[in-house]
Amino acid sequence: MATVIAELYDALKAAGAPEDQARKAAEVVAGYENQFAALRERMMALEGKITLLQWMVGFNLAATVGIIMLRQ
Repeated sequence: MATVIAELYDALKAAGAPEDQARKAAEVVAGYENQFAALRERMMALEGKITLLQWMVGFNLAATVGIIMLRQ
């Protein structure tokens, strides 16, 4: 992650951007990258919870159908 930011900073400097602006732009991009990483982690945790919920609903459906079939 730090390599990408350093490459962005170097590219901006090579393009003629002033050092303070190049540094600030690289920091802003790093902030967005951190936000996306945090969002990715939260989505992975949510995916696990959804999988568990699907199994629970499936088990409940199978049990309900089994009970209905036994009562007939």
